[in-house]
Amino acid sequence: MTSVAPVTESSSTAKYSGALAILTTLFFMWGLLTSLNDILVPHLKSIFDLNYAEVMLVQFAFFSAYFLFSIPSGKLIDWLGYKKSMVVSLLVMAVGGLGFIAAAGVPSFSLFLAALLILGAGITALQVAANPYVTVLGPAATASSRLTLTQAFNSLGTTIGPPIGGLLILAAAPKTAEEMRQMTALVLQAYRVSQASSVKLPYLVLAGVLVLLAVAIGISRLPAMSQAKRSGGAARSVWTYRHLVLGAIAIFVYVGAEVSIGSFLINYMSQPDIGNMTAREASTFVPFYWGGAMVGRFIGSGVLQKVRPGKLLAIVAVGACALVLTSMMTTGHTAMYSILAVGLFNSIMFPTIFALGVAELGPLTGDGSGVLATAIVGGAILPLLQGALADRKGIQFALMLPAICYLYILFYGLKGSKPRGADRAIAANAG
Repeated sequence: MTSVAPVTESSSTAKYSGALAILTTLFFMWGLLTSLNDILVPHLKSIFDLNYAEVMLVQFAFFSAYFLFSIPSGKLIDWLGYKKSMVVSLLVMAVGGLGFIAAAGVPSFSLFLAALLILGAGITALQVAANPYVTVLGPAATASSRLTLTQAFNSLGTTIGPPIGGLLILAAAPKTAEEMRQMTALVLQAYRVSQASSVKLPYLVLAGVLVLLAVAIGISRLPAMSQAKRSGGAARSVWTYRHLVLGAIAIFVYVGAEVSIGSFLINYMSQPDIGNMTAREASTFVPFYWGGAMVGRFIGSGVLQKVRPGKLLAIVAVGACALVLTSMMTTGHTAMYSILAVGLFNSIMFPTIFALGVAELGPLTGDGSGVLATAIVGGAILPLLQGALADRKGIQFALMLPAICYLYILFYGLKGSKPRGADRAIAANAG
């Protein structure tokens, strides 16, 4: 795994502003692609007549890539460097996008899952390279603020993705499960082919854009990170750093909670006692959830320069938990808008946990980044658990799971994120 050390205050701002601009474009793209999963969930659920637990395999396939490919992605960076690794990542993502066209042509739920895994593999490698790269493009003191700002553009992608996806993918009104069960095998197959074909154009266009971005990155002049060093000589295992291990758990539950809520929004707001609307209509409200995260990150990038990250993390965790519980205990517009407002409080969680988790690791910073990226697999596991809970107890009751997740993030902000004195001393001596 690659370890990176921060640049100094005297580094040329102009030298890194161009690199940050390029990186924000990448953050935007993987945000947009990730948010389209929230449109695929209700779409594939209706096409293949799936229950909630089954359709959550969409998120499982996508986010399990973080568990499978985070550590190999770090090795890829060691081998190729940051720039070439980003190019390879974008091309893998393009292959995944093209896989959706093949899956829609059959159509096959298994092929959709395979395409999602490939797409997730490319995004994983991109995240492992881009997140620590951003933290070293400026002073260490503002790393959390800088990463929050670039993550805001990731949220911009997640904000505009659902309405675009809803317009293109959810255009045709789906048949009910009962209507589909009354079809003959041939008619059902023709119906599924017709419904699945709506994903072809969006993912074909996105695959083309990803290839163009790969070319653009390949010919660009990203600054070489001469500060990067392999950490093979470090005397201590990265797993002995308490604040990193607890941070990995925090990333796991945060991503799991965020994805669980986002994945169920359309089905949740379609409930008669919540929003009582069609899937297409509900998709137009999803951007408020992701848009709240975008607004919060732009605001948070400034607030984090004045408020201690751990303290601010605890505050937003309390807010998120309170909103989830409010949605659970109410109905109608109160339940709907309270769950959408959770996005605003999600905003600074990922970049803040990430920055706190790798703080003061010295030459093990790169290894710590890989550990935290692996923990994003929470987005694969917790939605499956919430889906199973929703099948048994209902969608509203299943929101208890993300509420518990936010309580853990509260603990991490207040206590778990603080490096121990011994950790500081060892990191300093190792550096």
